[in-house]
Amino acid sequence: MLAAVMFLVSFAWSSVYVGLPFYIERITRVDPAATVTWTGWILGISSLVSMAASPLWARYAAHSDPKTVCVVLQVLQAVGFVAAAFAGSPLELFVARFLLGAVGATSTLAFMLVGQAPDPAERRRKLALIQSANTAGQVVAPLVGAIAASRLGFRLSFAFGGLLLVTCAALVQWGVPPGPAVDAAVVSRRRRPPTRLIVLMSAVALVGAAHDAFLAAILPRVLPGLGVHPERLVESAGLLIFVSGAAAAIGGLAAPRLSAEVPSRRLLPVLLAGSSVGLVAFAAAGSLWLYTALRIVQSLCIAPLFPLLVARMSRHGEAIGLLNSARAGGNFLGPVVATSVLGWGPPWLVYFLLGMAGLAMVPWSRR
Repeated sequence: MLAAVMFLVSFAWSSVYVGLPFYIERITRVDPAATVTWTGWILGISSLVSMAASPLWARYAAHSDPKTVCVVLQVLQAVGFVAAAFAGSPLELFVARFLLGAVGATSTLAFMLVGQAPDPAERRRKLALIQSANTAGQVVAPLVGAIAASRLGFRLSFAFGGLLLVTCAALVQWGVPPGPAVDAAVVSRRRRPPTRLIVLMSAVALVGAAHDAFLAAILPRVLPGLGVHPERLVESAGLLIFVSGAAAAIGGLAAPRLSAEVPSRRLLPVLLAGSSVGLVAFAAAGSLWLYTALRIVQSLCIAPLFPLLVARMSRHGEAIGLLNSARAGGNFLGPVVATSVLGWGPPWLVYFLLGMAGLAMVPWSRR
């Protein structure tokens, strides 16, 4: 049931995310350069706020009941989606996305609920299932959301997302068993992982998330250069996000098997380096098909990264919150950096900078 909830939550968020850049261009009243900047901030602000909020929600849930906290957050997210549906300017949409980020810690709570399995192999399997459900929602939603936004309008897609989130709150309330009882004394005595380890893993998670999240924000500017007709931009963007999400789902499902076969000390650097090289290669793509093929390879490399990191910290709820916070930071930095660079520079510079950031993290991931 929890995996089904994570699929629906991911579907709701991703179905509107792919259309956001085009929605912003429709309601904006500023020049194109400023619109690109607004796009990066609107797409990224939810993740920036979530970066600060996720550890707080994780800390609160670790001392109370993660299930109840999850239900409340789902209802608040539904309210935020309705607010975004009625936004009439980039500023109003920015505020709605800001508030959504403050209550967007669903995945953190889901990882906490399933991370209590005593057997490490079973724990990795459950965590991979949650991550795969989350990725599966990201796979299906962009194509559906792009078609819905193109045919029905952006506001209706937001309203439908809010309805899905209310449904998720009901499913968690009546279909997910409560987490184990929390003993405050046990929590206070629980052994914490070394701070240095958390910092290293958070840095890797941040860069990995930026590699995954940057693409949607720049597609309105990149796709015309790949020969896509203006009338097909939204649906082409949805298709591209769809196939790259499918690759990410496969990569996420492969994470437990990969971790069983290859030590993390060797596996993480290879995955991060593969994603970085793939990003730099984007600059050589001259057609939508080649661009999509490169994105598939790059997604296969970066997708297992976060599940492997979470499995390492699965017994420490607050540490999971910090990792999720780092991932949210990457989800913010990816679109903002990409659109900021694209506002004055060519697309190849975006790919180069993100690729170099990933390669810089390779030595860290070896530790």
